[in-house]
Amino acid sequence: MQISLDTARGSISEVLRVFLRLGCTSFGGPVAHLGYFQNELVQRRRWVSEATFADVVALCQFLPGPASSQVCFVLGTLRSGLLGGFLGWMAFTLPSALLMIGFAYGVHAFDVTSAGWIRGLKVAAVAVVAQAVWMMAQRLCPDVPRLALAVVCAAVLLATRMPLLQPALIALGAIFGLILLQDKAGAAKDRPDFAAGLRLSRKMALASLALFLLLLAGSLVWHGMPGLPDLFARFYRTGSLVFGGGHVVLPLLEGETVRSGLIPHGSFLAGYGAAQALPGPLFTFAAFLGTSIPTDWPAWFTGAWCLGAILLPSLLLIVGVLPFWAQLTGNARAQAALKGANAAVVGLLAAAFYDPVCINGVTSLAAGTMALVALVMLQFAKLPNWAVVLTCTAAGQFFL
Repeated sequence: MQISLDTARGSISEVLRVFLRLGCTSFGGPVAHLGYFQNELVQRRRWVSEATFADVVALCQFLPGPASSQVCFVLGTLRSGLLGGFLGWMAFTLPSALLMIGFAYGVHAFDVTSAGWIRGLKVAAVAVVAQAVWMMAQRLCPDVPRLALAVVCAAVLLATRMPLLQPALIALGAIFGLILLQDKAGAAKDRPDFAAGLRLSRKMALASLALFLLLLAGSLVWHGMPGLPDLFARFYRTGSLVFGGGHVVLPLLEGETVRSGLIPHGSFLAGYGAAQALPGPLFTFAAFLGTSIPTDWPAWFTGAWCLGAILLPSLLLIVGVLPFWAQLTGNARAQAALKGANAAVVGLLAAAFYDPVCINGVTSLAAGTMALVALVMLQFAKLPNWAVVLTCTAAGQFFL
């Protein structure tokens, strides 16, 4: 079965205009972004059908990387070709990236890392990550075996304090899934052929996968080298291993930057808190980190370099997997391995919630109370992330 394009192909300028506006207005994280896309591109503009949109979302959730950015790239490519998809993806990412780079300049120029509003940002990060852990555990650990796997992964990471174990734990989770979860995989049948609509050849896909693997191998060689090669290695490797969305990037980035001594805990959490209040993909947090890391290059260039490194794997993978998506979703073993890997990811995020988020965010009774109130606002009052972050920022200035 081949996917059908539901409308005539549009222009690159149309894709740029639509995704730039979405990049400026899409608050709330990846799940909210998908809601914005569905409303704007499916219901209002009718670029694709509901069924096609659902298949695109399923594909992007299957791969590591920022799901909303990947969905943006695929829908833009369906509308106006690979160039249009790439430029639309850049337009969606650019507003948040510029804001994060600007925030990094402001934090360090005015030395506000100990200000009350910065402490409020750290408290907001506690509430946001706590909610993310809870919601991901409900969705990805619905049974005892997967919940136990998540607990073991969290315990191992907290006991060893070795961030380099994270990829190994994800791999072990995949093996666990292959052994114990295959009968629950429920692989889909008769999936559409995305390559038909996207005009992608299998040769192009294989070249993209080969480049992904070549750069991943290179990241192991470049790790520890001075300057930009080391930063590329750290952020590219992180972008290659992040399953589950924006919040899951936190433990991997914390291991690559904070525990490696590149930036302090306080700056890391302040930037992560600020990212919650901004539109666009959470992965632009990498731009803040790159801008904050001292190098011989201009700070804005280092920020752009790190952002490009963390986003590149997701683009290479999605181009590489699209022509083979039908076969992959019909493979019960692949689905079982993914379920085990996702359960391990929940454990990694739980460990990151305790250290560094909770340890550095809840430093007093007032901060703990504020974090609890913020969690109630998110979970029960259903306030958007950006509203809770702004509330905590203002309250922190007066009470922390």
